[in-house]
Amino acid sequence: MKNSKFSKEKTVKYLLWTFGLAYLVQFGAAYLWIHVNRTAGQLVTAAMMFVPALGVFLAGGDLKGIGWKPGIRKNLKTFLAAWFLPAAFTAIGALLYFLLFPSHFDLSGEYLVAGAGEEVLKQMEAEGVSYPMYALIGAIAAVTYAPLINVFVALGEEIGWRGFLYPQLKARFGRQKGWILGGVIWGAWHWPLIWLIGYEYGAAAGNSAGYFGFPFTGMVLFCLITPAWGILHDWLYEKSGTIWAPSVFHGAINAAATIPLSVCLTDTGSARLLGPAPMGILAGVPFLIAAAVLLLRREKK
Repeated sequence: MKNSKFSKEKTVKYLLWTFGLAYLVQFGAAYLWIHVNRTAGQLVTAAMMFVPALGVFLAGGDLKGIGWKPGIRKNLKTFLAAWFLPAAFTAIGALLYFLLFPSHFDLSGEYLVAGAGEEVLKQMEAEGVSYPMYALIGAIAAVTYAPLINVFVALGEEIGWRGFLYPQLKARFGRQKGWILGGVIWGAWHWPLIWLIGYEYGAAAGNSAGYFGFPFTGMVLFCLITPAWGILHDWLYEKSGTIWAPSVFHGAINAAATIPLSVCLTDTGSARLLGPAPMGILAGVPFLIAAAVLLLRREKK
């Protein structure tokens, strides 16, 4: 991983390309989600994760020096942290949420029905798989093979955010301000989905009851959570020197985030802003604390 020199021209080009293309894709994904089917919208949303990498290429950024070699042997502890910490933090955050809202804990399969239909749940149970067993299998997957599957999609974002934008922002504004600004930008990059389909907190997450201040509360809240996630991603990148470490972390967060939702009632209204998934302000406390420690710690010279 090379030390970057700030380039205003390349940074502006990167942001214009990355936001412009992603916003177009998000409007298309929202249309598919609403008017065609949820699966089509999800596939297009997943494809959007490659836009930041494309943005680096279109802005003329350097893709060679971002740390393509994983260096697994020397970075083994870092990779293990990237793999398992998201599940641990997510579990702690979900526990905090369900301690506050015990009545929201649900093993009836309401979450699966909201996303895939009642027939899927009936077919699964007819094959001898109870919903609690299904949720357990999902939890095991989140800490075993799912992060590895997700890493190749997450890589598309990490090339853009941690590989290019964060080094640029840190070179211009310093490490702390660069981390915070980069996280806000990363959160705002998702705004059309939060606005149009309730991504993360609303209807797209099965919460058709909505929440207070929809969609603006969700848009603001996500920009409080993503700086914390971004700090942890970039710290792993700095520590390892390879783009694969934050990609694993990103993939592990995506794998773990849906597990608390799978055992929670769907229409929880404004409580969804609190959790049980880690983008909620209460369930996200473990991530927020860890990020705050790194943010406030003196940088080693």
